Amino acid sequence: MSGSARFAVRAAGTSLRAQPGRTLLTALGIAAAGLVLGVALTVAFSLSTGFDRAADRADLPTVVARFDARDPAAVRRTVGALPNLAAASYRFERTGLRLRAPGHATGQGVLQVVPAGRRRGYAIVAGRDVRASDTGGVVIERGLARAWNVGVGDELRVGRLGAMRVVGIAVQPDNVAFPVAKTARVTASSEALLARFGARPGDAFPVDMVALWARDPARADVLISAARQSSFGLTGLRFLTRDGVRTLIGQAAGIVVALLVAFGIVAAGLAGVLLAAGAQSEVQRSLDRIGLTRALGASPRAIVATHAARGALVCAPAAALGLAAGALLARGPAGGVLSSLNELAPSWGALALLLGAVEVAAIALVAACAALPAWRAARRAPAALLRGGGDVVEGRGPGGGGRGGLVALGAQLVAARRARLASIVAVLGAATAVILLLLALASTLEALRDDPATLGKKYQLTARLPAGDADAVAALPGVTAAAQRVSIPAVSASLLGSPLTVVAYPGDHTRFEAPPLAAGRRVRGPGEAEVGVGLADALGLRVGSTLAIQPQAPHEARFRVVGIVRALQDEGRVAYVQPDRLDAAGAELSGPVVLRLARGANRARIAAGLRALGATADPVRGATGDSGALLGVLASLLRVVALSVALVCLHALVSALALTARERRGAVATLRAVGADGRALRRLLGGAAAAVALPALVVAVLLEALVLAPLVARLASGYADLPLGASAAQVAAVGAALLALAGLAAALTARRLAREPVVAGLREEA
Repeated sequence: MSGSARFAVRAAGTSLRAQPGRTLLTALGIAAAGLVLGVALTVAFSLSTGFDRAADRADLPTVVARFDARDPAAVRRTVGALPNLAAASYRFERTGLRLRAPGHATGQGVLQVVPAGRRRGYAIVAGRDVRASDTGGVVIERGLARAWNVGVGDELRVGRLGAMRVVGIAVQPDNVAFPVAKTARVTASSEALLARFGARPGDAFPVDMVALWARDPARADVLISAARQSSFGLTGLRFLTRDGVRTLIGQAAGIVVALLVAFGIVAAGLAGVLLAAGAQSEVQRSLDRIGLTRALGASPRAIVATHAARGALVCAPAAALGLAAGALLARGPAGGVLSSLNELAPSWGALALLLGAVEVAAIALVAACAALPAWRAARRAPAALLRGGGDVVEGRGPGGGGRGGLVALGAQLVAARRARLASIVAVLGAATAVILLLLALASTLEALRDDPATLGKKYQLTARLPAGDADAVAALPGVTAAAQRVSIPAVSASLLGSPLTVVAYPGDHTRFEAPPLAAGRRVRGPGEAEVGVGLADALGLRVGSTLAIQPQAPHEARFRVVGIVRALQDEGRVAYVQPDRLDAAGAELSGPVVLRLARGANRARIAAGLRALGATADPVRGATGDSGALLGVLASLLRVVALSVALVCLHALVSALALTARERRGAVATLRAVGADGRALRRLLGGAAAAVALPALVVAVLLEALVLAPLVARLASGYADLPLGASAAQVAAVGAALLALAGLAAALTARRLAREPVVAGLREEA
């Protein structure tokens, strides 16, 4: 370290020790910004990388094929001839099993019987894997273990197998976890079960599921295409690829994860603004000291280096503390979200590397933001700097002209520095806008859970009835329209392995579902299709393109794309068509009859009419269905972020008032000398706080409505129009909270001022 650098560090350290209160206030601001940044980065990094992390650790298969049970030898011969095949695992799966544990039960259990071998497709997170000797042992998925509070060593009753001992807990990233997924999965060893049943040598379970791993993952389409072409004799064949797994995850929570990651990006930007504003504010407090130092002969370079070192010395521990606290606060709720999605949280080491890099960037940012205004100040004449701290304010006696006079006087004090007032209002407005965005985001998640209209659905009820009964249903009083809704899983015939969902209605589908158009027009005939933006992006489709699909049918079907819609369902990998060509391809056209109701319709009467037809009325749910556990952990995550941003708002107000009081120290002392008490000081500073908070609220409303909400909607999803704007009630609630924080900041600052000797301020006034 050079001599000038050592001098700057020593001078900065001396300055910090000489003013511990101011140093603590600055450190708290940096820590608050670091807290927001730590929460945002932890959430964004954890959720955006969770699937890939779990898939890599679990060694997720390239493709999983399910079909009707067949003889293992025949399946092995077919699979063994596939190109680009590295490994295969032959399994037997039973669904609809009853699982029971103390206080819990479900009839949606799934038992997967797997052979011995390294390739499994799941990752053990507690205990161990099943072995050939585990005649009474199973591995259960982590979601089931969490929901039922079942651990390694506990008993679980599995269908007719009876009591089984849990030997391990696994993450299976090929689907979301129980109870977000209705099925709960357990895994057993095929060798162990055969031994338990007393099977003879050479006996084996039938095979109805094969997991395939490609030798060259980049050419996985070769393996998938060959698997489809080699499926002669297999009935009920279904494929699920790694991309398909991503889509399945997206059906449950893809938009939720994307929204939270987008919010993390916005919050990270806010933290950077706060760090820069805090560093510049600290230099403004030090103008008199800069003037004195210049008068004593210090060079501008030394002053700049000293302030840069001062900012770095304060930022290093404060930012580290804030980042660490944010990571600790967010890791639990983010981990809960990842657990619900059957994904894995990043290791502490990976998170520490990320936060360490951010810490270095934060120190550099604060040092640079402290050096720049210090450089500008050091170029001014020392006499001008020495005059910058103690403006005389003409008071009106101890009451300043009454309560209104003190409040107005406080507003004048903070408004005297217009450039600084603008910067403080901008910072506080940005923080408040993020809180508004957070409330709007919470409302959006609730709408995705509860409101089918968010998905463009116009029907309110469904009923399991034959398609021929739709006219009878439409004739019920209170029903304005009824039709069969067919939903068929399919893959693209041009890009095998790319999954999609085909939704078919007879006639005009917009009577029942009308996701907003992004381009083109609506379907008018049987050979046309509207595709979601997600599907259009995946397949490179545009208006006029041909959509060739392979449904679960003997033949493919082709449609001309006439419209692109912003559909939320299945991450936008959806196509709306009429059923004629699906029927011609041999697809099974089954699905519920959907009912669109008149406003104010008597639902009890409609339900009675459906019962007379032999069906029950099922209400339509939102995007996330029954995923209450997922929404619970999301709510706790949103509360953590909201709290951290509220702390930032409080610090911004306290910092603004402290700076104003420091600059107007003589004027405040004059008011106290002529009789102003603590209550008068609170009115004075309350006026100053209101002069900052009220315009900041206006800035926040405009910033959230015009910039942040559209930005997050665009970052979160290119395939949906999301209602992200804050409501009037939310704006009112945030405004009241901001004014309450302003009052608290005024009270804290007034309390500190009341402890300061009056004579110290009067000396400065003189």
